Amino acid sequence: MFTNFNKAEQQIRYPEDRRWFIGFNTYALVAILIILLLTVGLAWFQFLAFGLPADPSAKFHAVLLSNPTGFPVWVSLSHWVNFFFLMMIIRSGLSILADHPRLYWNHGCSPNSEWLRFTPIKIPNDRVYTAKEDSRYLNPVFGLPGYRHSVGIARSWHFITVPFFLFNGVVFILLLFFTNQWKRLVPVTWQIIPDSWNVFVHYATFHMPMEPNGFYHFNALQQISYFAVVFLLAPIAMLSGMCMSPAIENRFHWLPKLFGNRQGARSVHFLVMLAYLVFIIIHVAMVAATGLVRNMNHITLNTDSSVSYTGLYIGLCIVLFTIAFGFLAHWISWQRPRSLQHTEAAINGRLWLNTINKFKPKLYYKQKDISPYFWVNGKMPVSETWQKLAANKFKDFKLAVGGMVDNPVQLSLEDLQRMGKEQNITMHHCIQGWSGIAEWGGLPIQALVELVKPHPSVKTVVFYSFGEGLYGGTYYDTHTLDNCLKPESILAWEMNYQPLPEKYGAPLRLRVENQLGYKMVKWICKIEFVDTHENIGKGYGGKNEDDEYFDLLADT
Repeated sequence: MFTNFNKAEQQIRYPEDRRWFIGFNTYALVAILIILLLTVGLAWFQFLAFGLPADPSAKFHAVLLSNPTGFPVWVSLSHWVNFFFLMMIIRSGLSILADHPRLYWNHGCSPNSEWLRFTPIKIPNDRVYTAKEDSRYLNPVFGLPGYRHSVGIARSWHFITVPFFLFNGVVFILLLFFTNQWKRLVPVTWQIIPDSWNVFVHYATFHMPMEPNGFYHFNALQQISYFAVVFLLAPIAMLSGMCMSPAIENRFHWLPKLFGNRQGARSVHFLVMLAYLVFIIIHVAMVAATGLVRNMNHITLNTDSSVSYTGLYIGLCIVLFTIAFGFLAHWISWQRPRSLQHTEAAINGRLWLNTINKFKPKLYYKQKDISPYFWVNGKMPVSETWQKLAANKFKDFKLAVGGMVDNPVQLSLEDLQRMGKEQNITMHHCIQGWSGIAEWGGLPIQALVELVKPHPSVKTVVFYSFGEGLYGGTYYDTHTLDNCLKPESILAWEMNYQPLPEKYGAPLRLRVENQLGYKMVKWICKIEFVDTHENIGKGYGGKNEDDEYFDLLADT
């Protein structure tokens, strides 16, 4: 498995500390307790105080000609395709979560403010602790691709599968309403609410209600559950995912407010995933408990037979295929990651370039919104050159700007400051999942462009760092010239109205607000204007893109 990894890569992907932990804060535990009391607790109170309510399934009568019968081929195909892609999405999503295993309801992601964490580590106060260190190991049985620091590969799987999952859902809903199958899922009377509760009381108190034949009818709780999965969970998952996009959040600030804020959207995205998992577990358990053979014939063969095992065999083959593909996906992740990166770029790269990448950020946040805590990330420079500059407060620093320009220059911090200053209060979006709001002051990149006069063929700007990448080598990243000219794109020498601290990127760091944080190079030493990113480094657009298979465009 590790034959292609050097020692540094093996240590990062398979760390010694592989402990897992689930920790709720007090408010989350209280909320869980209240939910349980209002559901299971209330059901038991009703049962003990008043007995079991009437079973609404007893009201079912002979099959009406207007009601749907059976499950057409398109329902069966959509059901199993949905299962396959949902497994891929959940497993890759868990790997993404493991890269910052904390969930919040606040903007700033301050230590101990998370409502749920999956790490036993409490953030130390006696040293600089980076977000990269905080990521956790995830066994590949549960996560795709599994292991640690694999968020680039996990995102590739996530964004490869999501479009197909959504397309399958759209086709299903269209066919649902072009036929009478919609009657299975869509309630037509408010009586569904009390009927669902009555069925729930039976289940919650371990009394099986009368089970209608699913070939013709669902009970009230089944119907409302399926309706919620199709018409609520999927749209909420899509919308909360969109709210985590820096390009969308920085253009449409009102959208994340639907979930409270950006971190609220991330938490809701996780809760939707959890709801899917709970639904799948209960759904499979009930399919087995109420007649496995007959139910599998329903959904695979569109027959109501309880004798033939053909439907069961087909269903088991699909499940085994999904498991086998999971093994294949794991192999692809570590043996052919570049192909995976290319595939994801082919599916989404041009789409993002021509849609959300065109959004122009808008200022929204005020000084009162600045986060009290801002995560540190990236490897501090260790070069003698940077250390000497830092010791002298960067008074001797010269930014080299060149490449395909008419007027290459070398500029000190004082030179840059004389050229002008722009101050923005913006939200930083890390690819790992954390965020933070800060004030940034510095030179608009447009002013630098006007000074050096790039050649007409220039499409890309390269920013080089004094720092190193995760596996060594000079850290760099590229941006399209168009993004560098968008509003709020600056070379920052100031953070929160103070000189930029060394740990956050002094002497200069980049801010391009429609991109994720790894694109915002810290400790900048040189800038080059070029015609394409393909001739820089390994040709994928940045150090993380080269070595960790991140996206070239980081709008989402």
